[in-house]
Amino acid sequence: MKYRLLPETGQRVSEVGFGVWTLSTGWWGEYTEEQALEFLHRALDLGINFFDTADVYGNGYGEELLGKAFGGTNKEVVVATKVGYDFSGHSRGRGQRELPQDFSEGFVRKAVDNSLRRLRREAIDNLQLHNIRMEHVEDDHLWALLEALHREGKIRSYGIALGPAIGWLYEGIEALRRRRPHVIQHIYNLLEPFPGRPLMDEAPDQNPRFLVRVPHSSGLLEGKYTAATTFPKGDHRSHRPAHWLPNGLKKVEQLRFLEEPRRTLGQAALQWILCDPRILSCLPNIYTVEQLEEFAAAPEAPPLSQEELVRIKELIARNFGIEEPQEAYKGTMTWAASA
Repeated sequence: MKYRLLPETGQRVSEVGFGVWTLSTGWWGEYTEEQALEFLHRALDLGINFFDTADVYGNGYGEELLGKAFGGTNKEVVVATKVGYDFSGHSRGRGQRELPQDFSEGFVRKAVDNSLRRLRREAIDNLQLHNIRMEHVEDDHLWALLEALHREGKIRSYGIALGPAIGWLYEGIEALRRRRPHVIQHIYNLLEPFPGRPLMDEAPDQNPRFLVRVPHSSGLLEGKYTAATTFPKGDHRSHRPAHWLPNGLKKVEQLRFLEEPRRTLGQAALQWILCDPRILSCLPNIYTVEQLEEFAAAPEAPPLSQEELVRIKELIARNFGIEEPQEAYKGTMTWAASA
């Protein structure tokens, strides 16, 4: 494993992190608490020390898992969580419904205190505002609150998580220009480079600050889906647009040149992202031990060559020669409304 510095904290975070939503939301299968804790400990054994969750994941369950797995005694583990959704009165298995948001000072302070309790920590290493809108970017009181929580020692750094169905390109750009958050989390991968790339191009420097989720385009870039692949009704991939799977398979076939005996396509997809120094960590969707071991080994797999990078750039520039519906370019992926 290789590591990069989390801004403001001096902490080293693994280039491949672990998004706890796969273990705590039920959108990727059901896990017993024992199974989930085994996953987390195995990830740490493999060098993954960065774990990203949200208070809304399983209505606090994701944070509780991390608290039970690592608590406040393991200084090696770096934890990020998110606040902003009011899940009180809502069941844990809420499916794809987006919950009401609340970024008032009272609500955020209470949410932070609750997260600290569930995580069993004295401070949150990175706190993200979950799927903010433009009104939140423009709210001076909200950003002053983050600074206050930072000074009080409750959070070590802060940032934003951007959701595509809510709007994210202009929100992210405006946040970078006006607020300079320590971290920004967004979707970005070989098949979905827009609007992640223009967003990152607005960064004031080359320092690592971007957390990339869905780096495998919800599994497509692992190279194992076929035209016959189906997903259960409760699986969030079933909410992808109809063109996502057939068009994605055509693109994946054009990327098979990245596979070699010591490097899988899934590892190459992570390496392509990590070639950019502005990336802090990747958060692949991990729901099997085999994936965990494969992705954790990605930073040490044979690196992409300059020739491979040029070929990838050419494929992306022409969208792999595939014409897609106009909405594919608008970030209207409603399946991820509160992911």
